[in-house]
Amino acid sequence: MRKLIHKTFGLRDGEIFISFLMQLYIFIIITVLLIVKPTVNALFVSQLGADNLPYGYLLVAFIAVATTYFYSKAIRNFSLVKITVLSLVVFSLVFTILAVLLNFNFINKFILYFYYVFVSLFAVVATSQFWIFANMVFNAREAKRIFGFIGAGAIAGGIFGGYLTSIIASNFGKEYTVFLASILLLACIPILRKVYTLRIQYLNTFKRKQVIASQDQLEKSSLKLISKSKHLSYLAFITGISVIVAKLVDFQFSDFANKAIPNSDELAAFFGFWFSTFNVVALVLQLFFTNKILNKLGVSSSLLVLPLTIGLGSLLFLTFPELWVLIIIKGIDGSFKQSLNKAAVELSIMPIPLHIKNQAKSYIDVAVDSIATGFAGFLLIFFIKKLNLSTSYITVIVILFVFIWIVLIYKLREAYFESFKKNIQKTLTFASNNNVKPQKGNNLFDIKNVLENGTEEAILNMFDRLKDYKLKALQKPIIQLLQHPSNKVKIEAIEYLDFFDDNNILTKVEALVYEKDDTLVYIALDYILAHSPKTEEHFFNTYLNHSDVYIANGALLALAKQSQNNQSLGVLYQLKKRLEDKIELHTADDDYVKKEIIAGLLLSIAYSRMTNHYDFITKHLNNKHPYIVKFATIAAGITAHEVFISDLLNLLAIKRHRKRAIKSLKNYGPRIINVLLDLESKGELKSKVKKNIPKIVGAFQNENAVKMLLKILKSKDSTSRLEATKSLRKIKRKNLNLTISNRVIKNQIYKECGFYEDILEVLTSIQHTINKDLVDDVNENNQTIYEARKNLSNALELELNKSFLTLFNLLSLLYNEEDIQIIFKAMKSEIKEAKINAIELLENLLDSAIKNAVLPVLEHFAIEEDNLDSSVLETPLISELEYLNKIMTISGSNIRHFAVTYIKAADNRAFLPALLPLKKYRNKAVGQLAYDTYIQLLKKD
Repeated sequence: MRKLIHKTFGLRDGEIFISFLMQLYIFIIITVLLIVKPTVNALFVSQLGADNLPYGYLLVAFIAVATTYFYSKAIRNFSLVKITVLSLVVFSLVFTILAVLLNFNFINKFILYFYYVFVSLFAVVATSQFWIFANMVFNAREAKRIFGFIGAGAIAGGIFGGYLTSIIASNFGKEYTVFLASILLLACIPILRKVYTLRIQYLNTFKRKQVIASQDQLEKSSLKLISKSKHLSYLAFITGISVIVAKLVDFQFSDFANKAIPNSDELAAFFGFWFSTFNVVALVLQLFFTNKILNKLGVSSSLLVLPLTIGLGSLLFLTFPELWVLIIIKGIDGSFKQSLNKAAVELSIMPIPLHIKNQAKSYIDVAVDSIATGFAGFLLIFFIKKLNLSTSYITVIVILFVFIWIVLIYKLREAYFESFKKNIQKTLTFASNNNVKPQKGNNLFDIKNVLENGTEEAILNMFDRLKDYKLKALQKPIIQLLQHPSNKVKIEAIEYLDFFDDNNILTKVEALVYEKDDTLVYIALDYILAHSPKTEEHFFNTYLNHSDVYIANGALLALAKQSQNNQSLGVLYQLKKRLEDKIELHTADDDYVKKEIIAGLLLSIAYSRMTNHYDFITKHLNNKHPYIVKFATIAAGITAHEVFISDLLNLLAIKRHRKRAIKSLKNYGPRIINVLLDLESKGELKSKVKKNIPKIVGAFQNENAVKMLLKILKSKDSTSRLEATKSLRKIKRKNLNLTISNRVIKNQIYKECGFYEDILEVLTSIQHTINKDLVDDVNENNQTIYEARKNLSNALELELNKSFLTLFNLLSLLYNEEDIQIIFKAMKSEIKEAKINAIELLENLLDSAIKNAVLPVLEHFAIEEDNLDSSVLETPLISELEYLNKIMTISGSNIRHFAVTYIKAADNRAFLPALLPLKKYRNKAVGQLAYDTYIQLLKKD
């Protein structure tokens, strides 16, 4: 039986039960929706008349937006499982109350409006909860295989619920249908708890909140993405128009049905029957006709099918204004929208990069739908209530919107091809030694040329550019790369081809399993496990006890990864025992263990969530071998467990491990910012660590990220301030909804100008001393002092440059970024006239107070850059002790180290005050040098 399920649906042993549970969950939710929706709609229309539907549309639009906002805040702050259970209980209770009210025939206008809106909210909230859970339960690869199977539960629920309503309402009465719906909803709670026990409980708090935050983030910054893209804008308008047309058709359908069937029980049965029938037609279209139509007509022409058929149906209604025609039109809208049109829309958005597509599509599906529903309500109120027109005239408005719909599809067609062209151009990259020049209109050829003839570096660079674009046309040349001499290229090729299901490369990949490269062996095994028609049992029996240690280790790692979401598989093959045996074996004699074995063990522990062996990861985060530290860092990021945060933060101070540590800390999700804010408030963030925090925090566009970055902006360390402003600029660019305090930025601009002038004052004095030394002959005795002063001067110039960059980043946060960046480029150019013109432009942009602070700095940079002595800024010469004291307040660019080195070289007891207090040196090496210098000067007569 399991083999049949695996072959038919692609489900593996440990996935079958959880997939059926998730399918049953969504089946019940949609069944309940198809019970309560036709019942409440029938009740609303029969009691209040279709004339009041527009007000219902408006209420649904406004309340849906408000509910979504408060619901998003709730799931960010409280347990999603508890909120979901509570909401299911509330939904069930409210539907039970409706059944009681119906039984006693206690129904009034307020109750009808309440339940009409409540059913719409139930549809939004319940389905949203389900998909958030689905994203927690399944990873990306599993989702690709399983979501289709789970989605079949929604289709089945849509069919079953409507027919069930039709039977019960017509034979027993609508109160029984609603009561049955309330009972069915309670059945979701044990299913949810079982899903939690099997999968979600193994995710730590960081991982759970990361899924919720990612869903929340999709809604927040999508409007900007859509507004900046013609392609997405047209798609949003098309979605909006289609919703308006659907609501207008729904209004006519409900009105004519109510006139033909005045009895509310019979009307509920009528709605239930036809809603289910439309779902059956949609399923048949999806299974047997959608792919054929898409292949024959293409994406753009397939998008035209729905509006054209609705338009033809509307013309037919003008000739025969009867209910049977509206059933056809409603059927066309309900059936084609969920099958052919849905598939065509998904394909039409394909040229958009994956991360943008997911973000924008979510917003279009939810927000645009609500806005369009409200707009349709306004239209109907105006035409039906104000102008007192017959509902038959709505058909004319439908035809008008259908025409606009068709025009927008043609506009989308142009944007669709333009997006493809732009995306291909973006992916083009050529190594400097390739001498391959792109030719206009032949971009795919150029990409293929790099893949077929490029160097290893050029090919890897190309893969990096292609990661968001899975182009079918590149499948064949990438398959050829499986024979490339570079294992790195082979790895990238396998990972790219993993997206496609029709590669027919299993034999080639199986051959790569015998390569002597741990990473390649693991990637090849992972691909085989995902794409082989053979069972997991066959895979692990073949490779887990293999005589080749590379293969056995790769298979063990694959088992650990699979066991994340399939605990039974880990139990079956004794994963924990295998890992514990290996840990015990290799801990005893660490220095002689092959580093690749340790690396594999680290990842296996992380994937299998063996918390009792997390100390093994902690130990190797401090290993002397960089290769092992690298994999320990990756493992810590995979677990996203709070026990590793401190060690990962410490790795930020080590350049070799910094990039990997940043990536691992980002993997903790936005909740990591709360931890960092707490550490900052306690003063436990070291300066070397703090300067790298913006690179982590900047990845999350939320209020806490801004709060953290504004704290770092107040740092004395120039690198920290510069990185904070870079991250704030990125956040401002990506998320217009987040506000960055103008008052704070203005204050920081004043401080940065003051910091710039302080450095300039010190630098001017040092340069004056150096120039004086150059006039005098530099003999062997003072050569060391001269070099120490020069090193100090170079470090200050670096600080000055960082301060200049920070200043412009701050201005970009306050004013139009494009204008400020044009001015910045002019200031950095070699043309003095361009610098002067840039200052003139800036003078017209800035507020008077900021102008007074910033312009002197820029005038110095533009006019007196090469002549510090005659600077437009008043920079008086100060004594060596004075500028050494000032330097000791600056943090960054090893300034203090160079200052102490200079004091040591000068061997001047007068500089002793500059060294004190000795406890101010956080860097141990600088502190020791300062102490030695202090002792040296004390001994001097």
